[in-house]
Amino acid sequence: MAGREGHQRTSFRTIAELTLLPIAALSLFFGWMSIRGVGRDVEPNAKALAVEPAAVTRTPPKERGPAPVKRSHGSIALIIDDLGFDSQPLERAMAIDPDISFAILPNSLRAASFAERLNARGFEILCHLPMEPMDSSVSPGDNAVLTSMSDSEIVTATRGSVSRVPHARGVNNHMGSRATADRRVMASVMNALPKDFYFIDSRTGARSVAATVAREMNIRTAARHVFLDDEKTEAAVRRQLRTLARVAEEQGVAIGIGHPHEVTLRVLREEVPRLRARGFVFVRASEVVR
Repeated sequence: MAGREGHQRTSFRTIAELTLLPIAALSLFFGWMSIRGVGRDVEPNAKALAVEPAAVTRTPPKERGPAPVKRSHGSIALIIDDLGFDSQPLERAMAIDPDISFAILPNSLRAASFAERLNARGFEILCHLPMEPMDSSVSPGDNAVLTSMSDSEIVTATRGSVSRVPHARGVNNHMGSRATADRRVMASVMNALPKDFYFIDSRTGARSVAATVAREMNIRTAARHVFLDDEKTEAAVRRQLRTLARVAEEQGVAIGIGHPHEVTLRVLREEVPRLRARGFVFVRASEVVR
């Protein structure tokens, strides 16, 4: 019995050893793999660094086009003529827009004081030079340029008028349908202008050569496109302002001349901000002369 029992124990031991061998082998294998993995995490080799991470799906940012540019419909130069008298609403005129230009009559009682007020507020000023009209029954006022004058008399009259409007940067004609049609007269006027002055032709007559003579003499110049208030009604002023805007759209620049009438100022106060909002640019007289 002892020998049988001893033999059985030997057999069981052999079976157990044989059973444990593969288990031990598997344990060694997984231990070795674990050690190899830890080493790679701690210090990656060059190949591991070259492996790109898994792609991450991102929603591409929404493409932005260029910022919208506000389109300009053209430039408008507004000139308010015939200033220099006590009863005129200068403050209301100045409130319309900072780029309106003002033409002051040199033979008016308040010419100098109006010029000083306007200049102090930063407005551009013109001398509204009185000149001879076709209708001899209509007086352009004292010290006007007349076709009957000699060249030297025209120069004297022009320089005297300019000197009575402080801070003026240019000249436009008051009346003058006869004088502006005369080349000799206009050449004398241009000769009398201070250096760097410009001349804007108010075009009070269809035969005016003022702008032509100015260009020939290298004086910066431009010509009026629209009178705003020949007819002093709200409907007429609005209609003329629409015409002025259309010219600016078609030609790039338009010059409008108005007067300090109540109806004119009221319409401009309403319409100038609307025109700006539509893309029109208001500029000073000196910015439209060439």
